[in-house]
Amino acid sequence: MASDVSPSTTPQVHYRFEKVGDVNIFYREAGDPAAPTVLLLHGFAASSYMWRDVIKALADGYHVIAPDLPAFGFTESPEHGRYDYTFASLAKTVDRFTDQLKLDRYAIGVHDYGAPVGWRLALAHPSRVTAIISQNGNAYEEGLSKGWEPIQKYWNNPTQENRDALSDFPTPESIKWQYVEGVNDTSAVAPDAYTLEGAQVSQPGMADIQLDLLLDYATNVEKYPEFQAYFRKHQPPLLAVWGKHDPFFLPPGAEAWKRDIPRADIRFYDTGHFALETHGDVIIPAIREFLDANVKE
Repeated sequence: MASDVSPSTTPQVHYRFEKVGDVNIFYREAGDPAAPTVLLLHGFAASSYMWRDVIKALADGYHVIAPDLPAFGFTESPEHGRYDYTFASLAKTVDRFTDQLKLDRYAIGVHDYGAPVGWRLALAHPSRVTAIISQNGNAYEEGLSKGWEPIQKYWNNPTQENRDALSDFPTPESIKWQYVEGVNDTSAVAPDAYTLEGAQVSQPGMADIQLDLLLDYATNVEKYPEFQAYFRKHQPPLLAVWGKHDPFFLPPGAEAWKRDIPRADIRFYDTGHFALETHGDVIIPAIREFLDANVKE
C-alpha cells in the first residue's frame, strides 16, 4: 500500500564527539558544512539540548554546531581538580574545538554561561564572528539582578562558609526552579531538560565543579568593559531575545547594548530565563530572519 506521508525534508541532526585535550566534547551538528556556520553555546542548567528546535529550524540554510560545555550534558571532562573549571578554560577548550572542526567564521548564539564563553571567543578572534544572538546572555552590570547578591558575597569573600551558603544552587530542585521561575503557565515547560540537567548535577563531584564556575563568574563581570569595547569597535549584528522575568539577568542588561551597538535588535518576551522553552514559536523565526538578513551572502 502506498504511503500518503512524503519523506521528511528536515536535515538530519548528527550527534558526535570531538576530543580536545582531556575533554571529549559532545556536539550536535546539522546542515551543509559549506553553508554559513552558527555556533550555539548553552548556559548553566542546560546543554546543547536547549537548542534542539533552533538547530532543526536553521539546518536547511546553515551549518549548525552546538557543543556541550565541559561539565555539562554528554561532554566527557576530567573530574574536579584535574581540569581548571574556569570560564577562561571553557573558552580555550571551545576555541580549540572550533579550530579542530575548521570553523573559521561563525555566528554565535549564546545563553547564560555560554555568553561569556562567546564573548571571549569574539575578543580572541573578532574577524570570525559574523553575528550574535543572545537569549538571556548578559554583558552589562545593570543586567545583574538581586539574585546575584549572595553569589557576589562569595566572590568578595570566598570562604567555605560563603561557599556552603550556595550549596542549594547546584541541585535538581534549583535547576527546575530556574526553568519555571517567571513563567506564567509552567505546564508549557517540558520536564525533559531540567530533569536531565538535574541528573547531571547530581553526579559525584559535579556540585564542586559548578560552585567553582560560580566563583569564577566574577572574572566575566571584570571583563565586561572589554566585551563592551569589542561591541563598540566591531559593531557585530546583534539580536537579543530576552525572557523579561529572568530571575538573574534583567531587561536593562539587554537594553544596554543600544549604547554600544545602536542598531542592535532587542526583543522581550513574557517568560523567564529559558525563553526558548516557552516562546520558541516566536523566537526561532526571529532568529532565522535575523540571520538571513545579516549572515547570508
